[in-house]
Amino acid sequence: MLLVLRNNNKIEEVSLVSYSTENIRNIAITGHSGSGKTTLVETLLHSAGAINQKGSVTRGTTVCDFDPQEKTHQHSLDSAISSLDHGGSHVNLIDTPGYPDFIGRALSVLPAVETCAVVVNAQSGVEMVTRKMMEQAADRGMDRLLIVNKIDAEDVDLEATLQQLREAYGSECLPLNLPADGGKEVVDCFFQNDGKETDFLSVEESHVNIVDQVVELDEELMEQYLEQGEDFSPEQLHEPFERALREGHFIPVCFVSAETGAGVAELLDVFARLMPNPGEGNPPQLFRGEGDAAEQIRIEPEPGGNAIAHVFKLHIDPFVGRLGAFRIHRGTVTKDSQLFIGDSRKPFKVGHLLKLQGKDHIEIDRGVPGDICAVAKIDEIRFDALLHDSHDDDQVYVQPIDIPAPMYGLAIQAKSRGDEQKISDALHKLEAEDQSFIVEHNAATNETVIRGMGEFHLRIMLEKLKDRHNVEVTTRPPKIAYKETITAKAEGHHRHKKQTGGAGQFGEVFLRVEPMTRGSGFEFVDAVVGGVIPKPLIPAVEKGIRQALAGGALSGNTMQDIRVTVHDGKHHPVDSKEVAFVTAGKKAFLDAFHKARPVVLEPIVDINVTAPNGAMGDINADISGKRGRISNTMALSGGMTTITASVPLSELDSYQSQLKSMTGGAGSYSLTFSHYDPVPAKTQKELIAAHKPKEDDE
Repeated sequence: MLLVLRNNNKIEEVSLVSYSTENIRNIAITGHSGSGKTTLVETLLHSAGAINQKGSVTRGTTVCDFDPQEKTHQHSLDSAISSLDHGGSHVNLIDTPGYPDFIGRALSVLPAVETCAVVVNAQSGVEMVTRKMMEQAADRGMDRLLIVNKIDAEDVDLEATLQQLREAYGSECLPLNLPADGGKEVVDCFFQNDGKETDFLSVEESHVNIVDQVVELDEELMEQYLEQGEDFSPEQLHEPFERALREGHFIPVCFVSAETGAGVAELLDVFARLMPNPGEGNPPQLFRGEGDAAEQIRIEPEPGGNAIAHVFKLHIDPFVGRLGAFRIHRGTVTKDSQLFIGDSRKPFKVGHLLKLQGKDHIEIDRGVPGDICAVAKIDEIRFDALLHDSHDDDQVYVQPIDIPAPMYGLAIQAKSRGDEQKISDALHKLEAEDQSFIVEHNAATNETVIRGMGEFHLRIMLEKLKDRHNVEVTTRPPKIAYKETITAKAEGHHRHKKQTGGAGQFGEVFLRVEPMTRGSGFEFVDAVVGGVIPKPLIPAVEKGIRQALAGGALSGNTMQDIRVTVHDGKHHPVDSKEVAFVTAGKKAFLDAFHKARPVVLEPIVDINVTAPNGAMGDINADISGKRGRISNTMALSGGMTTITASVPLSELDSYQSQLKSMTGGAGSYSLTFSHYDPVPAKTQKELIAAHKPKEDDE
């Protein structure tokens, strides 16, 4: 229903919200690239009457893939929100990217929903993103639903696909419906206990299996079921059904063809009648406090309580500004609401409260608990922020989602001089939108490095820089942050004497160096006695040493893990100035450094590789060939194995593409810094030969 308002002689249409929290269903549509998620959402919207004409991914006319980049690449690159009404329920759907490079954007929407629906390509079965989304949803205590799509494709074995799902995720994976007539239609197995012939199994057997699984959690129903053999109505099973979903005791499997529409009507009924409303799902993971003192709190979706909402998606447009999508957990939000962002002291006025239908913004009069809404042009809004209308909730936050660390990096430089600030501003806007994209300045190599989940991810971000922000950069692989250190004790000495007419410069320093444990950094010890170097000039000696540490002496890389003890020296009452002892300290240190068997260090990272069992032989051999040391191998469910190893970072320059080649795209990996180790002698010679030290002026 639309309400037409006149505001300062402007006509505004505001949609009146007629549904309550009990009618809302929030569902994330997730799954691997190519499983047909966007087409499925489009078909659902069309079947429910939310759109008049069904769009196409290939023609670039779908509701959810509306961004020009998505139309060009024919891939979902960001999450998209839409909604429909069916069977008395208001269903919010969030379509998510399935390409592994954009899994961060898929994971970031999970705090907004009760149900994670994972779409599985019947032709491919369980894939990398399938596994990741199922694992994350289970970790967050979410209801999970498996949707097998493309059931009408040629040469698919749907019974084998169901068996693969049960092997990967347990016997709790049971079909709510079954394909029939070669995938041309779908037959319900829950709302009826008998039905027409199906392509495999039977309606009666599948119905009994569902009831068996669900009543196990309700002693009273179980007793009736065992003693009387009583069959229950869907209404009697509703509460134990929801409990089984919450506890992960039941993972429904639905069959569908997004292209032909087979199973779509049945899936809409499943969404409306069986998926939880915001009061039936597990409560949101909310905490109050900071650090170790934070305590988990439970809030109910009460419309009359203080408003609490969580921002799970942010889009920044150069012309429109910031658009923040949020899930309301408690209270009612209206256009007149005054909301605080986190612990800020100044609230903002909502002004225009929006529902999103792809790219379309529909103004609504209110948002009720459980609903997904948006606000625009609020400069302070940010991803993961908590919006609230009471300072009592300043320290409340949502448990952060576990997003994989971005490992693929590129060093960037402005293509045109003078664009540096524009590039910096644009990069930070992109970073604010995407939690799996980071911008860092590497002081050790003096580079600006962007990091993402893979080559395709960074290519998309660079396209955004050019198309959305009108700036271009050149790219190259980032430099490796080598270090230098010593392996033995040594003494060093330098006398700095300079006479240029008038007052001269004089300073003499004696010191010793010794190695420290790896990762200790630098330690300066003043052991001078008798005032041979006046106390006010000791900091100048340390300053000179630190200059040498920063500049390196072998390969031009920073030195570390060295203790320097200054124990003797000489000074002149007239000519000893700070500059003299800076130079003397620096050169005395370099004298000792070269005597102390110096080495170049390289960063070693811990790598965790998860891949199919069949690829383990190739992966093991590849890691060994990269000077890696395998420390652990662990078998996982679903025919997967995880390998943990330590590998020099310099050996992993193109590892993502190599792993993709070895595993057919089914492998994933993560890196964490471990420690520094000496490079091989050959590598050290090459690094030293490539370094051109600057000449120091006396």
